[in-house]
Amino acid sequence: MKKQRHFFLLIFLLLVGCHSSDKNLEQDSVITIKDSVSVTDQEIIQEVEKEVDQKTIKDKEIIKNNDINIEDNILKDNKMDGYKEKDEVLEQELPKKSQYSNDKKSWWFRRNQEHIPPSAQEEIIIEDFDTYYLGNTEEKVIYLTFDEGYENGYTSQILDILKENEIQAAFFVTQPYVKQQQDLVQRMIDEGHVVGNHSITHPDLTTLSDEQVIHEIKGMEEYYQEVMGQSMDPFFRPPSGNYSERTLKLTQEVGYKTIFWSMAYQDWDINNQPGKETAYKHVMDNHHSGAIILLHAVSQSNTEALDQILQDLKQEGYQFKSLYDLP
Repeated sequence: MKKQRHFFLLIFLLLVGCHSSDKNLEQDSVITIKDSVSVTDQEIIQEVEKEVDQKTIKDKEIIKNNDINIEDNILKDNKMDGYKEKDEVLEQELPKKSQYSNDKKSWWFRRNQEHIPPSAQEEIIIEDFDTYYLGNTEEKVIYLTFDEGYENGYTSQILDILKENEIQAAFFVTQPYVKQQQDLVQRMIDEGHVVGNHSITHPDLTTLSDEQVIHEIKGMEEYYQEVMGQSMDPFFRPPSGNYSERTLKLTQEVGYKTIFWSMAYQDWDINNQPGKETAYKHVMDNHHSGAIILLHAVSQSNTEALDQILQDLKQEGYQFKSLYDLP
């Protein structure tokens, strides 16, 4: 009701304004018209003007607030875009989960006394990872290897026997061995033997992170380069024969061939040596074409039997080749 009254009053004022513009309008008429506007109507006019002013102020505030909200939303969007960019960077920096299994395996093979190459683990296609346990099985060749974790007084004798028989072998060494036996390692190099990588600390690689596995291999290589003044031969023997798809792949990626074996026996226990005859018989009963033989240089039994083993294998027509000759 009040709004209707306001509306009719505005119409009346407009008509008055139009009428007062007439040149023939007498001044006392104007006074009469103005006087005809009651006090109540004046108050209404003031209220209308006030409402108009307040609405204008509110409209300005709404526009201002909308502008602020728009700016805030732009800032928020930009900030969220920044977070998205950071998230994308973090996703790129985070290491991706390896597609290769880390299920732990321990190297094994099946012996036979028919002098034919043995079968071995069938769970992993080791050829995909530059991994060997056999060499050339089409010829009577043998690849002789020794593991060197520490010195037990027999390596110099082994080197003498190899030199007398004109045979080159491979020695897989750890960092402590190189540190403590630099003269023996230098002799291995000078006499043409392969010096392979057996890691820094001889750990179970399957229990380590990718970075730690790489450090065990590359760290050993760098130490060898620093101490011996030359590059290490690119062959790696996994400590204790423990491995997984992941560790084989990492070894391959840092430039090494993994070398397992097709012949070995429990010769590493210096307190339980089987004796010369047992060591000799083991090799002569199990040798085959393409054999990679693993012996531990800490073994007194191996050292005492080695010369006879080498001579008799030669008599059977076997040649001893380097790991560089692997097919």
